[in-house]
Amino acid sequence: MADNKKGYVFVHTGDGKGKTTAALGLAMRAIGHGKRVFIAQFMKGRDYGESLAAAKYLPDLVLHKCGQDSFVIKGDLSPLDIELARKGMEKAREAIFSGQYDLVILDEINVAVDFKLIPLESVLDLIKNKPEGLYLGLTGRYAPPEFIELADLVTEMKEIKHPYAKGFAARKGFEW
Repeated sequence: MADNKKGYVFVHTGDGKGKTTAALGLAMRAIGHGKRVFIAQFMKGRDYGESLAAAKYLPDLVLHKCGQDSFVIKGDLSPLDIELARKGMEKAREAIFSGQYDLVILDEINVAVDFKLIPLESVLDLIKNKPEGLYLGLTGRYAPPEFIELADLVTEMKEIKHPYAKGFAARKGFEW
């Protein structure tokens, strides 16, 4: 039987909705069992529902925003976008190796790597050297093949149908 004390690496990727939401569900499950969770949200600076809920109701979930309150445009990165991502990686590295957390989620890290905000090698280093018992989650579209190869669990969200296609805007409390 496999070692139940080994933490695994999971990747949630694909073009469908639900990657962050699925990772947050795992965070809620972990917290419910007394685990401590750290989430670094790359390319996100606004108060999404999860950051508001964490601050208000979830003292065992530390959520660190690593972006501006605006969209990052691939190929048109601002120095501030790059600096916030770099600082986010520092915080993530500290959390991973601190011994304080059971689960660390790097939300939208796949996109941050694809956009060249974060070097691929720096994330590969975290994956390869994470503490044995730590669970590490990587979310976002465009997961590099290297992440998929190293991960223990990979889920691809596939969009079948979405209200955006009919012109509906993102809704507070549901998309953000």
